[in-house]
Amino acid sequence: MNSYLQSLIQQRQDADLYRTRLRHSGPQTPTLLIDGQAYLAFCSNDYLGLASDPRLKRALQDSVEHYAVGSGASHLITGHTEAHHDLENALAAYTQREKALLFSTGYMANIGVITALVGRQDAIFLDKLNHASLVDAAILSRAQLHRYPHNNLSTLARLLAKSTAPHKLIVTDGVFSMDGDIAPLPDLVELAKTHQAWLMVDDAHGLGVLGNTGGGILEHYALTAQDVPVLMGTLGKAFGVFGAFVAGSALLIEALIQSARSYIYTTALPPALAETVQTSLKLAKKDSWRRQRLQELIRYFRKAAAQHHIPLMDSFTPIQPIILGESQKALAVSAALYQQGILVTAIRPPTVPQGSARLRITLSALHEENQIDSLIKALVNVL
Repeated sequence: MNSYLQSLIQQRQDADLYRTRLRHSGPQTPTLLIDGQAYLAFCSNDYLGLASDPRLKRALQDSVEHYAVGSGASHLITGHTEAHHDLENALAAYTQREKALLFSTGYMANIGVITALVGRQDAIFLDKLNHASLVDAAILSRAQLHRYPHNNLSTLARLLAKSTAPHKLIVTDGVFSMDGDIAPLPDLVELAKTHQAWLMVDDAHGLGVLGNTGGGILEHYALTAQDVPVLMGTLGKAFGVFGAFVAGSALLIEALIQSARSYIYTTALPPALAETVQTSLKLAKKDSWRRQRLQELIRYFRKAAAQHHIPLMDSFTPIQPIILGESQKALAVSAALYQQGILVTAIRPPTVPQGSARLRITLSALHEENQIDSLIKALVNVL
């Protein structure tokens, strides 16, 4: 086995696709401490800056005192506490849906809901830039898998029209995690209605960020639960904690409780985390200044980048990629930024398509203009 594993690793190294982990020793803030040195970080998904909020820390500490640490069992045995149930109710209210169901991670939520909804005789339609967990879920479901070019609705319409599957499921990211652009949801809603298909949205990067109250991509477009019956969201990005959920009708959630294997056969989230997320939801909704500040910083960054002829993609979200092409170049630029005290991750295939390796810059409501100035200056030096 060792020689085989070594050959796999060597292949990745030879192709400039070898992954490494940086270790930092402090809270999740715009400044990270690595090997005793402070780095400006522009690669976290802590969009609202809630991960280090003292109110969340206090909520976690208080909840640990009450519930202790582990949940001890799955939700269907003895792992489902009042904290979990209250959070599910809070998530349903936050997303304006009848019910919500907690999962341990976004990956597990996507696996659970898709494999519960469709099977071998059915068809699933995915945007080619959807998150890997959605692709894996589609493969595991054994449904007929159709992948359409990014946001290409004419191709999707043709695929839907040709399909004779008894059940059709369209699945899209709300905000595409590597490009930062958004799905044309109103058009997808109409396509789903025309072709009697179900529509599911993974809004991991939209919830908390988009919409006046942080309702995500659906609030941005003023869409309802009737338009998008299946909504997945995560709790470790804008909400700053951990976990994921699926929200929809009471019937959908009951079906998932009965059939979603990644919900049934795993230990429930620690109850203290569930209680902490309830505090986070309140802050995310109430602290509208966080979204306003984030949008100010996005505009500031994009204006400065344009002034220095730094090419950006069309994105008004906190995700601001710079396409560099080959993996070797992306790694070299990321390393050069690191030498200047700036942390921006190089994203390479298979996370993104071949020839589109990039820097994935992400902004937080806690960043300051002078920090963005430092990033721009460093980018000018290395690009």
